[in-house]
Amino acid sequence: MKICIISYDFWDYDKYIVEALCKRGIESHHIKISAVTHSNFNERAVNALSKTFLNKNLKTEKRQKYVLDSLEKLGHQDQILVLNPDTFDLITLEKIKTYTNRLITYLYDNLERVPVEDKLHLFDKIFSFDGIDVRKHGFEKITNYIYLPHISQEKQNPQMDMFYITSYDSRRVSMVKLLAKKLMDLGLKFQIMVIGKKSWRHQLTNMFIQIPKNLFLIFSIKKIPHNDLPTYYKNSRVLLDLMREGQYGLSFRVFEAMSLEKKIITDNESIKTYDFYNPNNILILNKNITNLDQSFFESPYEKIPEEIYERYTLQSWVNKVFELDNKN
Repeated sequence: MKICIISYDFWDYDKYIVEALCKRGIESHHIKISAVTHSNFNERAVNALSKTFLNKNLKTEKRQKYVLDSLEKLGHQDQILVLNPDTFDLITLEKIKTYTNRLITYLYDNLERVPVEDKLHLFDKIFSFDGIDVRKHGFEKITNYIYLPHISQEKQNPQMDMFYITSYDSRRVSMVKLLAKKLMDLGLKFQIMVIGKKSWRHQLTNMFIQIPKNLFLIFSIKKIPHNDLPTYYKNSRVLLDLMREGQYGLSFRVFEAMSLEKKIITDNESIKTYDFYNPNNILILNKNITNLDQSFFESPYEKIPEEIYERYTLQSWVNKVFELDNKN
């Protein structure tokens, strides 16, 4: 069997899908479109002018050509999974479809945030982590997955009470400001990383000016290498996960917390509907975060039953998405 994954993969999650398939003895390839960039200043300048005056994005065209050229080299695939259908125009997706018997997609974003309804008829199967889209459009419900190896809490020695990393988002940053004050009042240690443009740094610094430096508030215009994140996670008792506007499904942070036996604080009410939900491990913040207290940090983590944990592993994910249970 041959399977190809096509995705932008900005945060390097999708490579784990390919690795899991290869471990099953399946010939798998990853066409990572984020690897295609402008090689020099001239190309960037030409693209900027093209977008402004011709309404034509040359980088997008370059990436679509890269995907089709890659498929031409790889040849026919039994299955192709496209993780970012919004990245492609209709003509390119139609050409991608000619290279496979089964074209499927997993929508990382909901249709409210990234509308792609005009392209979905090309897919043989559509998976979504968003409960509202699943009910409204009849998609197949699936969550993100546990990709990190399981490490029990007994094998860790966290020095921080809470850790949070986020890309800049005004809603989430405002929530973090409120949360940081509460954590300081409780005498808890926390680490916050905000990744964003340089122009936001002064604004963010002013928002958090009262936070002592020893609480490790970090602003960065560079993303943290994906492989470094588990080190930060393991050094904290609790992970924070805040939704962006219009998000209803569960982020990868929830599954990273599960793999490392970390408690999680979130504002995502939908987490209550999942079978792993345990109020001892998961605190759902109210709007004023008045329900956050020290006892949540002090009480021990309660292990998730193995049969429930297994449902969210990457192995289970690839079985379901690629219908492998009876084939490998």
